[in-house]
Amino acid sequence: ELQLPDHLELSEFFRKTYEPTGAFNGKQFAGGRSWAGARPELRVIGRDVHGIAAHLGLLRRYIKVGDVDLLVAELGLYGVRPDLEGLGIAHSISVMYPVLQQLGVPFAFGTVRQALRNHVGRFRRKGLANILTGVRVRSTLPDVYPDLPSTTRVDDDVLLIVLPIGR
Repeated sequence: ELQLPDHLELSEFFRKTYEPTGAFNGKQFAGGRSWAGARPELRVIGRDVHGIAAHLGLLRRYIKVGDVDLLVAELGLYGVRPDLEGLGIAHSISVMYPVLQQLGVPFAFGTVRQALRNHVGRFRRKGLANILTGVRVRSTLPDVYPDLPSTTRVDDDVLLIVLPIGR
């Protein structure tokens, strides 16, 4: 449903949101690109009189858990406009729960940097999520970053957030 002006506005929002964590993080949203990797299947976009206030994307995908392939929901592209950080915008994840239940996925997950430990800790305290450390996350970078080779990336320094939905 998003039109070109929407993608341009989101691109600018993500650039401003992610650039402070490293210039490369904001660079991927140049040129009106409003996604990193695959485009979200669904988006929650919070707006106020100043424009986009918060964003959360959802994409169903199969992941391997042990020897089993599970269809789950990956949550990503989470962002809050800097002037609104700490004001409860994290509520946007709980807004996604009814949608996740309709999709029939057993759980949703997302990964964040260790620097966001205190921020995502709120979800655990409210009973909305489990936060796991020490989980090895492997992902591929097929064409997300044109200046990097298509390889498998292994990251051991992330927090894995798991939101139980169906089980």
